[in-house]
Amino acid sequence: MSLAMVVAIGVLFTIGVYLLLQRNLTRVLVGLGILAHGVNLMILNASSRFGTAPILDGREGPISDPLPQALILTAIVIAFAVTAFLLALAVRAWGATSEDFVEDDLEDRRIGSNRGGESP
Repeated sequence: MSLAMVVAIGVLFTIGVYLLLQRNLTRVLVGLGILAHGVNLMILNASSRFGTAPILDGREGPISDPLPQALILTAIVIAFAVTAFLLALAVRAWGATSEDFVEDDLEDRRIGSNRGGESP
């Protein structure tokens, strides 16, 4: 386990947690993505046994474990789905809170004044 990798994982976790604690939904979304990258690096760093491919082709020596790589691929897919959901949620929240005023035109005002409060 190299020191540079441990420092990179720590920095990613720190930035990710800091952004997750913000109030802005966009920062939470970015923080979740950065935190997911930190988790993927941590899983990869924890499986530090290097070797040949686990396909039996007659070579001797240590065989690498494919399970951490499968876990990382699964984590990438889950992080993508959660990111897509939060992005849709952010767009929906932005659309609900953005103020879009449409001014009445003159014809609407004329029709409203001619009606005199009567229902049709």
